[in-house]
Amino acid sequence: MMKTRVSLTIAAALSLCAPAQAQQSVESFYKGKTIDFYIGFSPGGGYDFYARLLARFMGEHIPGKPSIVAKNMAGGGSRTAASYMYTVAPKDGTAIATVDQSTPVQQAVGDPTIKFDTAKFNFIGNPVVDNNVVVTWHTSGVKTIEDATKKEYAIGATGYNTSFQYPQSLNIIAGTKFKIILGYPGANEINLAMENGELVGRGSNSWASYKGTKPDWVRDKKINVLVQIGLKKANDLPDVPLLMDFAKNDEDRAALKLLSAPPDIGRPVFAPPGLPAERVKALRDAFDATMKDAAFLEQAKREGLDIDPISGEQLQKVVNDILSAPQSVRDRLAALIEVNQTGGGGK
Repeated sequence: MMKTRVSLTIAAALSLCAPAQAQQSVESFYKGKTIDFYIGFSPGGGYDFYARLLARFMGEHIPGKPSIVAKNMAGGGSRTAASYMYTVAPKDGTAIATVDQSTPVQQAVGDPTIKFDTAKFNFIGNPVVDNNVVVTWHTSGVKTIEDATKKEYAIGATGYNTSFQYPQSLNIIAGTKFKIILGYPGANEINLAMENGELVGRGSNSWASYKGTKPDWVRDKKINVLVQIGLKKANDLPDVPLLMDFAKNDEDRAALKLLSAPPDIGRPVFAPPGLPAERVKALRDAFDATMKDAAFLEQAKREGLDIDPISGEQLQKVVNDILSAPQSVRDRLAALIEVNQTGGGGK
């Protein structure tokens, strides 16, 4: 009887220690290590700003307090970074990344250039939910969607992601005549091309990014916001139409609603597939803690970056919902963004 009681007491004690031991295991792993944070675009854009801000603070909230080093890996509208994370990056928690929010939609519509399964990434969180916008430069003469139907206008895109998808879908449903120029490595290059008159506009960026990285453009009305992409209008863009408003029928509206879902994905932070569950949890917990960190929030305010986060679990669900959309809706969206014709689809 005594032995049984002793055994039960030991077992109970061990069970109470188990979480602490698991936590210590994560702490032991990360202590003295560096996490590489891959950014799928060139320096200077919204993805870059949010990633670098997060990299400065998130390590303090990970057990073991590893340092986090931001590294730009531009190419293919961020496909290069996504493919690297899926096939090459270490699957031990020492690599995280941010890539274009449209990637799950691209997979959902059958983009043949997507060689990975987005659902298998371990999503850590998104620091900002904010509508995307299509803009033109103030001297371009294009102030409305109607203006863009009158003749051909060059608009910049980083690849087959949202910067391609939005103007392409507008060409089909609204009759605009955007000539989409692909291949810009990031935001800075497109912005400069707009300022220099090489382009009339930019195919996609989040409204929060413009307010944070180009506040003078917003203040001085140097950009015209033609359309916003999201499931509801931004509070400070009440007169700018939603992309869904241009749908002519229920079929197109359902497809455009799917295309309007990525703003919830925002600036997604994720780890590769196959990560140990306890490290996924540690990274997600660290992200959530960073979003409440007073120093982080103060720095975001100083940099003009809005913070309106969703957790890794919520982000994973948004991605899964996009990938499980009805096939008929996915097929219609594929036609709107001409995935089959271009071999891509996206920004």
